[in-house]
Amino acid sequence: MPLSDTASTPIASPAPAPTRTGPVIALLVVAAFVVILNETTMSVALTDIVADLGITVATGQWLTTGFLLTMAVVIPLTGYLLERFTLRAVFFTAMSLFAAGTLIAALAPGFEVLLAGRIVQASGTAIMMPLLFTTVLNIVPPSHRGRMMGTITVVIAVAPAIGPTVSGLILSTLTWHAIFWVMLPISLLAIALGAVWVKNVTQTRPDARFDILSVPLAALGFGGLIYGFSAIGESASGHSSVPVGIPLAVGAVALVLFVLRQLHLQKTDSALLDLRTFQTRAFSLAVVLVVVVFAALFGSIVLLPIYLQQVLGLDVLGIGLMLLPGGILMGVMAPFVGNAFDRFGPTPLVIPGMIIAAGALWGMTMFDANTGVPFVIAVHLALNLGLGLTFTPLLTSALGSLPRRYYPYGSATVGTLQQVAGAAGTALFVTIMTVTTASRLAEGSDEILAKADGVHAAFLVGAIVATAAVVLALFVRKPAPVDEAETPALAH
Repeated sequence: MPLSDTASTPIASPAPAPTRTGPVIALLVVAAFVVILNETTMSVALTDIVADLGITVATGQWLTTGFLLTMAVVIPLTGYLLERFTLRAVFFTAMSLFAAGTLIAALAPGFEVLLAGRIVQASGTAIMMPLLFTTVLNIVPPSHRGRMMGTITVVIAVAPAIGPTVSGLILSTLTWHAIFWVMLPISLLAIALGAVWVKNVTQTRPDARFDILSVPLAALGFGGLIYGFSAIGESASGHSSVPVGIPLAVGAVALVLFVLRQLHLQKTDSALLDLRTFQTRAFSLAVVLVVVVFAALFGSIVLLPIYLQQVLGLDVLGIGLMLLPGGILMGVMAPFVGNAFDRFGPTPLVIPGMIIAAGALWGMTMFDANTGVPFVIAVHLALNLGLGLTFTPLLTSALGSLPRRYYPYGSATVGTLQQVAGAAGTALFVTIMTVTTASRLAEGSDEILAKADGVHAAFLVGAIVATAAVVLALFVRKPAPVDEAETPALAH
């Protein structure tokens, strides 16, 4: 179909909505909460898994990096999926994949099967967030989107924040397998409720085109870069058999080819990930900030439990309880931040939020082998306060600035870059910690002090990146109302 015929016609325009859309959104939020919660449950469990399976920390880190990387590869497909298939079909596919992956992980006898289960889980998780975003954008009016995005912030920010708490509570009495056995019945319940509550509230486009070549390009591009980052950490430990430069070079070249192909395909309205979303300034700026924040902060969140376990010597239950107040704080803040966005826009929220988050990361650079628990909790609360003020305004500004025609692609783009940034940040921070620790040990340092120095170096990088993001936050503005009649202006 020629681009001129579709530019002014919303691809994902809402179908006649059912009488009650509340249950649909509620179930999507709950389902997304469960699948995103699963992202960070491995951070506290990693030590137990490494000891039980006899693997290195760098190898075990792939349970998190591989999960995020899979999401980065799958999420670009969701723009097509949300155009081509009904809401019910996409929902059941996502939750069925998540449930199947959870069962595989629960039964895993070794690392390879466990990693396979995590990858299948991630395939379902990758679909849920763009599905939730696109549904909300289609059926919630702009004047109330901040409030609704505040609720979604609970999914994006609180679920990962309390993941370590949940896994810590489970691991205090059971093995790591139990983490997945707890998730399984919840995911099955969501599928059962979906059969009753999930309705088709968006239109589909049966003639939506799927570009097969874009899929391996995306996989090689994102996969090569993340594998390269992880290989640096394994190389530092003497466990990498692949020269680091090879996967990094392959990833960079494939990613360039992927972008070039999308730019070519979008001329005929057949791109897998339509990049015309970046022609909207508010979207581009917000996405850059989301990438910077996730790279610096997700890496920090993964490192914190490692520091608490390996440097301060705390048990998994104590770590989970220490991290719980931060998650609760973000959950309590979410509706107030959403309402404030609807009234005042993103500027008075994002700027102080980024300043507080950067300050908290600088506070984490002060962590050492003698740091007191109250100080760690206080800094973690400050980090979550900053995140709570930042996530909802950034995501609402990014997606709300787009014409309806680009909602599926905007959701897919934000989700893809968010996960790539999280995976890159995780791999990079663990790499910095591993390299610095190995260097200190080679110099004859005590093991605990060497690990403390490694964590310090990683947090220092996060603090520097977050400080740079404060400058970008100064330019965030409330998105102007989108005139759908002007959609063709984005076509070329």
